[in-house]
Amino acid sequence: MTTTFKNCTLFDGIQPTLQTQAWFTVTGDGKISVLGTGNAPLSDHTIDLKGQYVMPGLINAHTHITMNPAVGSGDTGVDVITATVRAVNSLHTLLKSGVTYIRECGCTFNIDVVLEQLRADGKLSQVPHILPSGQPFSITGGHGDLPNFGKLVDSPDEMRKAVRTALRDGVKAIKLMATGGVMTPGDFMDDPQLTIPEMQVAVAEAHHKGHIVAAHAEGNPGIFNALKAGVDSIEHGCYVNDDEIDRMLEQGTYLTPTFVAAWTIPTFGPGKLPDWEVKKSTDAWDDICHNVMHAWDRGVKITLDTDAGTPFNDFSMTPVEFQLMVENGATPFDALKTSHNSAVLMQIDDDYGSLTPQHYADFLVLHDNPLADVKAVQQPDKLVYQNGHQVY
Repeated sequence: MTTTFKNCTLFDGIQPTLQTQAWFTVTGDGKISVLGTGNAPLSDHTIDLKGQYVMPGLINAHTHITMNPAVGSGDTGVDVITATVRAVNSLHTLLKSGVTYIRECGCTFNIDVVLEQLRADGKLSQVPHILPSGQPFSITGGHGDLPNFGKLVDSPDEMRKAVRTALRDGVKAIKLMATGGVMTPGDFMDDPQLTIPEMQVAVAEAHHKGHIVAAHAEGNPGIFNALKAGVDSIEHGCYVNDDEIDRMLEQGTYLTPTFVAAWTIPTFGPGKLPDWEVKKSTDAWDDICHNVMHAWDRGVKITLDTDAGTPFNDFSMTPVEFQLMVENGATPFDALKTSHNSAVLMQIDDDYGSLTPQHYADFLVLHDNPLADVKAVQQPDKLVYQNGHQVY
């Protein structure tokens, strides 16, 4: 059974150009078999996209589906049933916004592991694919030491045992807390937390199994510690400096900036969140923009990510990340390319992240040209397809 989508303007997610009068054919396994321009071939089914713009589904490399963005603390203390219902609703919203694949970066009760298995088994529909991280690894009293959230480890041996257990239980991406952060009152963004030896153990155990490691690392020396430990991505990287950029370029480390998370708190939080939380984020906003874009200018690979679930950062806002990157100096193509970078980091780019042959037909249909204005991706009634089937 084949379906050909015809009469569209195609952005494949990799090249900075559009293919006009484009068509592509999807086979029964949900993958693109062939594509081209001009007259479309005959298929079992043909769908006329009426000249609209087509681009790959979004790949968000940093989400928290069990958190409540209406609460400054993330509201992680709720019971497992409430958290699960919240997570399913979050996934529906992510998919409707155009996100077809996520890397979860910290989840209460390891709910993400179970939900991904249910999705794979066909028992949970209209949700993105999930690369699950389970609970993040934090020190006692550190960033992430929240109810039901952080897995607390205070030595290399404790880390080794905890990571091995997580991998056994189905976690596919390890999340480490290398520094303090915005949402915890007892620390600061430049507080180093997990030690280099603790993180090195986590990296070794994950890499033995072919899995990736992310480090929440906002300030120094925690960013440098995480890089010395060999992590695959630095999350946030607010105060990344040139020495660290040198090391990131040498090691091929990705930067996951989560602009949206840094922007929402100073924009919407005053008078609604604790003063200490607003102050942390407000004081850092200009530095984040400058330092992240400096890293990007120097060639560090930037991913698409939002930290969805943090205050005022709901699960519909992934397309806003593009806007904020463009406002800070990127071209629309540069911003949109971050989604493919996420696929490469997550080791799924052989199947996802671009609209090319032998890749799954996960795509969005838009009224306007995203390469001319990235706000086109914010269209509320965009069409969302997974495996060649419309899901929204």
